[in-house]
Amino acid sequence: MTFQRAYPPAVPASGPAYWLPFRQGKLLTQHGLIQASSDLPEGIHPLYIGTLDGIPCLAWELDDNATIPESWQPTAVRALFGTIDEAAYSAVGYAMHLLYWVRTHRYCPTCAQPLGPLSEQWSRQCPACGYIGYPPVSPAILVLIHDGDRVLLTHKPGWNARYSVIAGFVEPGESLEECVRREVMEEVGVEITDIVYKSSQPWPYPQQLMVAYTARYVSGDIRLDEAELDDARWFRYDNLPEIPAPLSLSYHLIADWARERSEQQQH
Repeated sequence: MTFQRAYPPAVPASGPAYWLPFRQGKLLTQHGLIQASSDLPEGIHPLYIGTLDGIPCLAWELDDNATIPESWQPTAVRALFGTIDEAAYSAVGYAMHLLYWVRTHRYCPTCAQPLGPLSEQWSRQCPACGYIGYPPVSPAILVLIHDGDRVLLTHKPGWNARYSVIAGFVEPGESLEECVRREVMEEVGVEITDIVYKSSQPWPYPQQLMVAYTARYVSGDIRLDEAELDDARWFRYDNLPEIPAPLSLSYHLIADWARERSEQQQH
């Protein structure tokens, strides 16, 4: 499958479409994505977000009290990972992000007047003062700190046995690399160098963009930020604890490092 984004004022072609109805943050599914050729339910005004292999995708949010067919099952978006095509999962995440923005950004932040209708590139303009708003994206970093055969992983209350990499939101006026250094110093208090970009991932919970890095440990003992974490420790590449699910970029950051380290040792 291939997902092709569409922007207002694009209009979907007539005929079959994928329906992406949400309620209370969950996608309503029917043994996978709902594909229908019939008319939309009465009173529905969907967002046309793009196409999957040429078939339009129409997304909308239902009222909590709306009646839905028995065959429609509320499904957490994260639970869909690995059960539907990657392109379809991308479309669902895109729809989730846009619907959240439409629901939470109805009024102008400058003059408090209702914003105008959706226009090109998903913008909404205030008819009173001219302010133009776009769906926000909040950048956040992930950083894996390595030192030879070991990696520094952290634990938060409520994570059970799971450990992960350091993460944090980018602050105003801060570069991504500056954020990496600051978060590492704040959370575990060690010195790092050789900050290397690895990958990124949209994370529509509700509007993040995760940007992953690795960094090499230089010096310092772990000094835990107890307001954020309850543990941080070193693990060997061949003796890792439970790590995040494959859905997350943090999983791939850890798993890829461990695999690369294992291959280096074999050679």
